[in-house]
Amino acid sequence: MTTAAALPGARKRTRIVLAKLGLDGHDRGIRVVARALRDGGMEVIYTGLWQTPERVARAVADEDADAVGVSLLSGAHMTLVPRLLECMKAQGVGGTPLLVGGTIPAEDMPALSAMGVAKIFTPGTNLDDVVAFVRSCSRPDTE
Repeated sequence: MTTAAALPGARKRTRIVLAKLGLDGHDRGIRVVARALRDGGMEVIYTGLWQTPERVARAVADEDADAVGVSLLSGAHMTLVPRLLECMKAQGVGGTPLLVGGTIPAEDMPALSAMGVAKIFTPGTNLDDVVAFVRSCSRPDTE
């Protein structure tokens, strides 16, 4: 049986790595997002709580992800996000779109965007908007 991903020119299923970056122990929001993305037909790799930038970058590389989403509620985003971007570059996945979600103050958003964050989602974001954005990150299947 031939799968759509095996057909020339077909797009593979979008793969996204999700992680709770840092010491924040609250993961209800990221689990809701993960469910919405799965319901939207995407393959979600959730690495869980208390992830380091190094572990997240390694997961993005290992999973050949189309995008990575991290959730931060601890206020450490201006420390952890730049480190994650550095680690992703070192792993050879620096071009992978990085989505940041959580309680991100409006005054920090321009700096995060300037660093290379592709999209910032704050509490109350419509899940359809998240799914649509992640879908737009999908790469054509090159196999």
